[in-house]
Amino acid sequence: MTTSTRDRGEEQADPRVRRTTAALRATLIELVQHRDLSRISVADVAERAGVSRSTFYDHYRDVHELAAAACTAMIDELIEAIPRHHPAPPESPPDTLLTFFAHLAEHASLYRSVLGPQGSARVMDHVRHRATVAVYAHRTGAGLPDLATDIPHDVPAAFTAGALLSVATDWLQRGCPCPPAEMAALTLPLLLTLYREDTGRRA
Repeated sequence: MTTSTRDRGEEQADPRVRRTTAALRATLIELVQHRDLSRISVADVAERAGVSRSTFYDHYRDVHELAAAACTAMIDELIEAIPRHHPAPPESPPDTLLTFFAHLAEHASLYRSVLGPQGSARVMDHVRHRATVAVYAHRTGAGLPDLATDIPHDVPAAFTAGALLSVATDWLQRGCPCPPAEMAALTLPLLLTLYREDTGRRA
């Protein structure tokens, strides 16, 4: 198995690599809006992005690895956008829940491919971990740590993140039958119940 430039850390060091990988990811996100991921070839992505196939293979093994990279990058950007210091969960639907579901809906075709039964375990684990960090920060009021920072083992945060991912995946696989705002409103009471029970035990 070849080692990608991301694994060697070159993407962070070389602006040209960052531009190329960003262009490839953006191209795939555009293409997947019009056809299934399984019907998109390396040649399709390379031609639309204006690079050669050899350049594509310098960065990714195949379209599925590119899809995984695109999803993990978007999830990181989404989590990074959450304020790093904020109060405990309010009694009204938080913007973060609505933003989360709206983001998934906007890129539903891509996430449906990578989070579905034939999807990427790497993306699933990445989303679960990032969600656990975000829930931990929100639940404890500690502020969102750097994404590279590990957090203490926290059962409520891990449970909540797993449940949220399961709900989101089911929603995606069913074709997003209700709008993001409704999903946020339906999910919030469940999260608040867990939050109240946990704070009650710690009181």
